[in-house]
Amino acid sequence: MPIALLALALSAFAIGTTEFVTNGLLTALADHFGVTIAQAGLVTTAYAIGQVCGPILALLTIRMRDRRLLVLLMLLFTAGNLVSAVAPTFELLLVSRFLTAWAHTAFFGVASVVASRLVSPARQGTAIALVFTGLSLANVLGMPMGTLAGQSWGWRGAFVLVAVLGVVGLVGVIRLIPDDETSPAVDLRGELAVFIDPRLWLALAATAIGFGGLFASFTFIEPILTGVTGFAASDVVWLLAIYGAGLVAGNWLAGRAADRALIPTTIALLVLLVAALCVFTFTAHSKPLTVGTLFLLGACGFGLLTPTQTYVLRVAARDSALVGTANTAAFGAGITIGSLLGAVVIDHGAPYTGVNLAGAAMTAFGLLIFVLSVAVGRRHRTPADIVRSGAKWWGPADGLDGEHGQRACDRHHDGDDEERRVAVQADDERRDKGCDHLRPGVGDVEHAQGLVFEGVRLVGLEPEVA
Repeated sequence: MPIALLALALSAFAIGTTEFVTNGLLTALADHFGVTIAQAGLVTTAYAIGQVCGPILALLTIRMRDRRLLVLLMLLFTAGNLVSAVAPTFELLLVSRFLTAWAHTAFFGVASVVASRLVSPARQGTAIALVFTGLSLANVLGMPMGTLAGQSWGWRGAFVLVAVLGVVGLVGVIRLIPDDETSPAVDLRGELAVFIDPRLWLALAATAIGFGGLFASFTFIEPILTGVTGFAASDVVWLLAIYGAGLVAGNWLAGRAADRALIPTTIALLVLLVAALCVFTFTAHSKPLTVGTLFLLGACGFGLLTPTQTYVLRVAARDSALVGTANTAAFGAGITIGSLLGAVVIDHGAPYTGVNLAGAAMTAFGLLIFVLSVAVGRRHRTPADIVRSGAKWWGPADGLDGEHGQRACDRHHDGDDEERRVAVQADDERRDKGCDHLRPGVGDVEHAQGLVFEGVRLVGLEPEVA
């Protein structure tokens, strides 16, 4: 893997730390500002709402080169955390969290696309997973470190620590990310046109609702662990580290599985997350069982990051930073809905464990939306999708290998079925170019392996050289 991915992972580590560090500081924040635990949970909600607004920043900066944009986003992120560290009122803290999250969303949208471009198409899932590994490690190391800093130096110390991590990530981006001055200009109309497709909106909704169910529970993890399970406040640090270890394991395994079978991996993780949330309702009363459940929740929940991001990019059929940002915003929307759902459940008198069942119901609904998005994608194909007619949709990269791609091109040239009649409506020149590159002895192998065919990347093409 390119070393430039390390810079993206370092920045993701800093961003992930600030996103979740407040979950271990709700009691301290509530005591300092004189608010309830449910109200203190708004610091998570405000950040999540800011993530939803992130695509606005992505649109405003869409013509910036990737490296320069990443530098700008890390500067904004660091400044936002410094403002949070000195916020004199709860309202200003909420505002700073909200604005900082704009940089978060845009960063992961750009970083996912940069990572996918640094590797071959068949390894995109693994590359994106490596970026999100920084986010996972933030839960193993960063979030417990922030919680410990907050307990030792006050909650302001946690945000100072995050600002320092932001500087480290900024240096990594400057030193390691290449500045590609030869990249093509961004086609704004093309970037926005993909959002007309209802399949993309279904995929984004599945991301938001499926992942968001986790945060109906996780937003209130500290009061669950101390008030229900009976752990001491000092135990929260190592318990969050166990949860974070699950994140790392789940993200790594999900990235490899997504390269092999994207859709089954996503469905399996959603089913497991529903089950884990239901189980946590009962295991929260047992210390040993809670430890195991925390690991499982982390693995299933954050294992969804890579496959859902990869799935959305493939539904859009283009390497689009705006699409990647939209999916990151969908994560934020899910966190917003989930945390608000948990707050409503608690405010209506339910026990803390009630948020787990509410989260399970939310994720189950997200699973139904995801299945619907897959079904719609299979039944309503555009001419650009014809290249997938011979593809292993459930296979290694959800693209065409040599044999299936050749068969699809043969149907285009020789067939007289319905697929051919639809296919002729598309761009014949680009299609013929794609078919020619699949025939033995023709074309540049490297070009064929990364060829974009009517907006869909042909994966795994290895024509013989005459």
